[in-house]
Amino acid sequence: MPYLILVTLLWAFSFSLIGEYIAGQVDSDFAVLLRVVIAAAVFVPFTRWRKLPWRLVGGLWLAGALQFGVTYLALYRSFAVLTVPEVLLFTVLTPIYITLLDDSLARRFNPWSLVAAAVAVGGGVIIRFHRIEGEYLIGFLLLQLANATFAAGQVLCRRLLAKYPTDVPLHCFFGHFFLGAMALAIPSFLLFGDPARLPQTAMQWGVLTYMGLFATALGMYWWVKGSTRVDAGTLAIMNELHVPAGLIVNLLFWNRGANPRTLLLGGAVILFSLWVNRLGRRLGGPRAR
Repeated sequence: MPYLILVTLLWAFSFSLIGEYIAGQVDSDFAVLLRVVIAAAVFVPFTRWRKLPWRLVGGLWLAGALQFGVTYLALYRSFAVLTVPEVLLFTVLTPIYITLLDDSLARRFNPWSLVAAAVAVGGGVIIRFHRIEGEYLIGFLLLQLANATFAAGQVLCRRLLAKYPTDVPLHCFFGHFFLGAMALAIPSFLLFGDPARLPQTAMQWGVLTYMGLFATALGMYWWVKGSTRVDAGTLAIMNELHVPAGLIVNLLFWNRGANPRTLLLGGAVILFSLWVNRLGRRLGGPRAR
């Protein structure tokens, strides 16, 4: 849990930094590529290729491609047809995907985890609810693809590490995750990127460097490590805490984008979902493996 909380704080700052200095100013494909390249530069020098199960290596490549390839390709393109409030509202469905995917892979149904995730989604909706207008079906579908692939990457990493235990430390093979991400980020930039919209200021370069080093490299490493120490229901709920955390950061530093009443109410609902999940475990609900 401490790892997940720490990463939640890192990602909370990331949302505001992207909104203030990157979105609409820097080519999104380049921003994603630079984040992945920096993260790969941190871990690839330590990466081992031998004495590792090939399915573990291949699975990490797939997880990286899902979480930083498909996810971001769909996410950024959803902004073309959705407003920012609509995007933020639709991201609260991620916990549902996590619990459903984890239960499907384990060939079981854990109603408590699903109920807890649904409660967490309710908290996110309370915080981020805005009236939705206009044509948004395509954007909604794109964002659900992004949510599903981000959830799939998390569940896949978690289950791979449980199924293929190894004496090799995680940091010595986590570079494969970012190599998988690069396998999609590079062709995405070559096909869709705009070289005329590269970062122009020291602040933009600094924000992207921070994103690559802390939010992406260390953030994903700690998130995956933390995900192996909690059950699937708790992991799903932790995916929802970025909403109130991001709003608090935005309110404190940029003084906009949050309603204190809905923030407190939605945050309380999300914390309540943690209690629901723990109650289910104590009552004998099946645990994630």
